[in-house]
Amino acid sequence: MSPRSSLPSPRQQQILQLIEQALRRHGRPPTRGELATALGLRNRQGIDQHLHALADKGLISLEPRLARGIRLRGAANTGAPLRLPLYGRVAAGVPTLALDNIEDELTLDPALFRPRADFLLRVHGQSMRDADILDRDILAIHRTAQASNGQIVVARIGDEATVKYYYRSGEQLRLEPANPAFAPIRINLRHTECAIEGLVVGLVRSGLPRSAAR
Repeated sequence: MSPRSSLPSPRQQQILQLIEQALRRHGRPPTRGELATALGLRNRQGIDQHLHALADKGLISLEPRLARGIRLRGAANTGAPLRLPLYGRVAAGVPTLALDNIEDELTLDPALFRPRADFLLRVHGQSMRDADILDRDILAIHRTAQASNGQIVVARIGDEATVKYYYRSGEQLRLEPANPAFAPIRINLRHTECAIEGLVVGLVRSGLPRSAAR
């Protein structure tokens, strides 16, 4: 691919500018319908094509199930506050719920997390207690399908998800809790599919521990 082909076209540059303006003014990205209206288009098919082209060039990322699922990346990121989707429930004990339930959107400074946070998850359960991940905490997640041993990941087994330490040796995967009251989840990847949804890159906690609040 030539260097010129990696640059946005004039129309794609317009779309980037509209995304940046929406983030500065409203703290959230536009919908595809709003982009089509701003550009005088009757439908969003052309918008989708341009958005996917911008994603292929590494300038944005797309959340497929979110109306405002457009995120600026790399040089396109202006540092403006971003509204990240909050998925309402993920188990920290055993897998109990899939990542299909978006509870809310929260506005956060993109500089808070490295690598960047792409979405948020609310934890239910105590199996990661000794990693200071408590029931009802909100985790910032960097979306990636790759992980290294010892990292805390969001792993999806079938349609259900859990937060655990990741350890893999060949086709054997161990999802390790941070609480001795819980057993590891052991998976033979030849027989059971397990997908990594992302890495835990930070935590948002809305209150103090009870002992400190007294």
